[in-house]
Amino acid sequence: MKLRCLLIDDEPPALKVLSTYIAAINGLEIVGQCRNAIEALSILQQKAVDVIFLDIKMPRILGTEFLKNLSHPPKVIFVTAYREYAVDGFELDAVDYLVKPVSFERFFKAITKLNRMMGHETSAVATAETNSSAAFVYLKVDKDMKKVFVNEIDYLESWKDYVMVFLSDGKHFLVKQSISAMENLLSEHKFMRVHRSYMVSLSKIAGYNGLSVQLAQKEIPIGRLYKQTVMERLQPK
Repeated sequence: MKLRCLLIDDEPPALKVLSTYIAAINGLEIVGQCRNAIEALSILQQKAVDVIFLDIKMPRILGTEFLKNLSHPPKVIFVTAYREYAVDGFELDAVDYLVKPVSFERFFKAITKLNRMMGHETSAVATAETNSSAAFVYLKVDKDMKKVFVNEIDYLESWKDYVMVFLSDGKHFLVKQSISAMENLLSEHKFMRVHRSYMVSLSKIAGYNGLSVQLAQKEIPIGRLYKQTVMERLQPK
């Protein structure tokens, strides 16, 4: 079941950023977007809401004051340009306090915290259609979040605290992420860890033996600790 999100911010660009981030994470859906607390109150009376993304400095009433006046508030994540309200925010039992501009990485961390509190799992994979060719992930490349279609990825190689992602067209780029985190992100899309340093797309494997798996233009070693799992996964039933 998806967590129902209400966005409250008087700045349209901020709402757009939040909407984009939410669309990139499984398990979230937007049930309303408001420019002020008065509009938000109306939505809360009409719809079930699990979490509010709440700005603080807005017309008519501060976000913190709005929250104080809710008798049974949902979970709240503050999203604001003002650091000085952080203490107030946490005194109101906010899940997190995000300072604009908010990176996707920081937003994802807040959602992971929210899901942990609510007993859910977090996945930064958004599937636009049931067709697996439409599935994509947002990956942090330099300072930007890069949209990458899952079926374009051949394999990944660990580079200490980074991962090099290799695409079918020969392009590659470095992602600020551990290979274990990428394994959690991509395993549901038929990717498999075959070595401490490598993860491959099952659909791109052209052949294999006891020592390696072969892709179109690359031979990937199979690690000793991964061999049994790899063989069980690849051998015909």
